Amino acid sequence: MGSLVCVGTGLQLAGQISVLSRSYIEHADIVFSLLPDGFSQRWLTKLNPNVINLQQFYAQNGEVKNRRDTYEQMVNAILDAVRAGKKTVCALYGHPGVFACVSHMAITRAKAEGFSAKMEPGISAEACLWADLGIDPGNSGHQSFEASQFMFFNHVPDPTTHLLLWQIAIAGEHTLTQFHTSSDRLQILVEQLNQWYPLDHEVVIYEAANLPIQAPRIERLPLANLPQAHLMPISTLLIPPAKKLEYNYAILAKLGIGPEDLG
Repeated sequence: MGSLVCVGTGLQLAGQISVLSRSYIEHADIVFSLLPDGFSQRWLTKLNPNVINLQQFYAQNGEVKNRRDTYEQMVNAILDAVRAGKKTVCALYGHPGVFACVSHMAITRAKAEGFSAKMEPGISAEACLWADLGIDPGNSGHQSFEASQFMFFNHVPDPTTHLLLWQIAIAGEHTLTQFHTSSDRLQILVEQLNQWYPLDHEVVIYEAANLPIQAPRIERLPLANLPQAHLMPISTLLIPPAKKLEYNYAILAKLGIGPEDLG
């Protein structure tokens, strides 16, 4: 009977995949992949020669194609293999369940049809970000949003925490057919963020390294300069805290303690 396991390969070639996820790839009948570059794709085929690259389903040669249609085709290809009785693995870079709807859709459908389906975690871009920037998000907390969703809905950031905005390179893109934004859309985002952060507040454009010989991109700039920044599909925007944590005196009083009692 067919089965499905979705695994994450991490961000850096070969070095960030777990032993268990690698074993699933090596012993699979068929592997579907979504990896960031040709180096990673070639490495994967050394682990298992029967690899199908899901990138083929994205718009090609100037085609205008909704990404929902792309994801549906990817899921159908994966499920066809499972239905054919194959031990199927879907290998995605980073964490297979973070900003990766294909894995969730495929697992949900496979389970609904009675097949064994699960996900193994991987090292995500967020995990790399904390390491590369030397930040412990537990010190003040953090919030994380997809950039367009942050713009389209009434999310309220807490400026005492770290704010992560993912897929900043397509911020405000609503058609699901483009892979870029515009300076005008980014200016609208800056004006939105200016409700909580001053325009001279330092933000960070971050890109994790894909290869061991690469360095991560860590570009610091004032919030006001974001519309002119060079952004890539893998760019993430980190907005550090703009204010210090404030004591909740009402709760401290109920606990019978004061700020001076905190360890």
